[in-house]
Amino acid sequence: MNFNVILFIVMIIIGAFILQRTRFGRNIYAIGGNEQSASLMGLPVGRTKVLVYGFNGLCSVLAGISYALYVKSGWNLSLQGGELEVITCAVIGGTLLTGGVGYMIGTLFGVLLKSVIPALITFNGNLLSWWGKIATGLLLLLFICIQRFVVTSSGRRRK
Repeated sequence: MNFNVILFIVMIIIGAFILQRTRFGRNIYAIGGNEQSASLMGLPVGRTKVLVYGFNGLCSVLAGISYALYVKSGWNLSLQGGELEVITCAVIGGTLLTGGVGYMIGTLFGVLLKSVIPALITFNGNLLSWWGKIATGLLLLLFICIQRFVVTSSGRRRK
């Protein structure tokens, strides 16, 4: 098995464990849901945010090493603009843009789904590669509309 695949699977398992089984993970969900409420509950908001940024930095370093080993070279601007791809995968996987809701396994399925769309379009051979971007954009728009509907309908039920 490839080093990148193993690293990806290990990081998914570690992230899922941290988010679902630790106090730190529950703090992350609480802060993502409402930072002010989490602060009023006595949760260590500042410390948790620093640890999240630190873990994000670790993941970024591992991704950079993995990418450099994959392309066998290094260039600091090679993945510029990739942030939107990451957000798209997370949203397709079920993470709410408002925060406080989402799972690592859902994000994994978002990555897989986002990877399949351009592959299917390329495999077809009749369409240009830009149709993959258009299809991904439409899928992202669909999931954002679904999330908006779910958030507003759950707000109505509470009232």
